[in-house]
Amino acid sequence: MKRVLSAFCCIALCSLPLLAQRRASAKSAMTDQQFLDVAAQTDMVEINLAQLAQANASAQSVKDYAQMLITDHTNDFNHLYDVAHQANLTRPDAIDAAHNKSMIGPYQKLKGEAFDRRYIHDMIAGHTAAIATYKKEAAAAENPDVKSYAEETIPTLQKHLDGAKALLKAKTK
Repeated sequence: MKRVLSAFCCIALCSLPLLAQRRASAKSAMTDQQFLDVAAQTDMVEINLAQLAQANASAQSVKDYAQMLITDHTNDFNHLYDVAHQANLTRPDAIDAAHNKSMIGPYQKLKGEAFDRRYIHDMIAGHTAAIATYKKEAAAAENPDVKSYAEETIPTLQKHLDGAKALLKAKTK
């Protein structure tokens, strides 16, 4: 009986990391509504930060990049409304307090070169994370319209990432 109990305990202990991993991956999966919420917040924050870049950046290349983001993320935000409607989901229409404080707040006092540096680095980090999120949704979305939207948006996000990396490279020369 002790051997059976010992074997059972050993198997249970060996299984804990696997169960924790499954639980973590289950937590990382988003519902389609959660993804649309993230996508909308991302678009609104990107537009807002790009508008700040138009006013506060020192380099014309950063301002040009920001204008591209305003155009692309505005188009995406509008398209997201149609996707949400087709999927019987909702699209947020305002930046939530958490994103406003953590993502836009730090830029309020920055100007010139300091703004440029922070903006470029944050655009690289943000677009890298966004691409990973969109790829996960493209693979796991339940609604075909949401899945298609995620797949179609990845090349634009990649263009933004490549643009930010080019800005960084030009700044470090």
